[in-house]
Amino acid sequence: MNQLQVSRAKARHYVHSVNDRSSADLHVGRRSADLQAGRRSADLQVGRVSPLARHRVPQLRTAVRGDVRKVHELIQRNQQAGHLLPRELSELTSRIDRFVVGVDGRGSIVACGELVPLSSSLAEIRSLVVTEKRRGQGLGHRIVDELKLRARAGGYDDLCVFAHEPAYFAHMGFSIVPHTWLPEKIMADCRTCPLFRRCEQFAMVADLDLMPEVRPAGHLHV
Repeated sequence: MNQLQVSRAKARHYVHSVNDRSSADLHVGRRSADLQAGRRSADLQVGRVSPLARHRVPQLRTAVRGDVRKVHELIQRNQQAGHLLPRELSELTSRIDRFVVGVDGRGSIVACGELVPLSSSLAEIRSLVVTEKRRGQGLGHRIVDELKLRARAGGYDDLCVFAHEPAYFAHMGFSIVPHTWLPEKIMADCRTCPLFRRCEQFAMVADLDLMPEVRPAGHLHV
């Protein structure tokens, strides 16, 4: 067993001790078929907006190319507040289908989150944003649950996130680990980041094998 395998085994043991308190309700799907089916089932059918629809709970769906600028603007607003690293419009354009977006009754994008593959066994949640008026309603938690579901269906073992406020993710089954336990992230992004070696974010990991095998109810609109 090499050093990376030993570190990952330690991370799994540490995450297991915390995830016993997790109450996330997610469903295990088949690796590729269920991932695609989950994306199709998440697609929001857009029609005329009725007065009642304006007040409905935001629905989740896979982002499409027409969402790129709105997603970019949402990330930029939060990045200016010091919570996110900047993202280029061209980068988002090539990766937009990795995003889950929250859409309100008016058809406006009010939240987003991206599932980023780092290796065959590790994926990352990136650019998780909820617009200020929608915070405190559980929308960010719903997006994290959906990204967990997609990561599990995609065959990943672990899901990581880098956060300024670790308590938010700890309630969703993530545990703080040393940055060095995630060499895939360091090689992919950290080494070229202007904040490398002085990063103020916490590295956090959730073991997807410990997720309860229950499908979240009622948070996706067909």
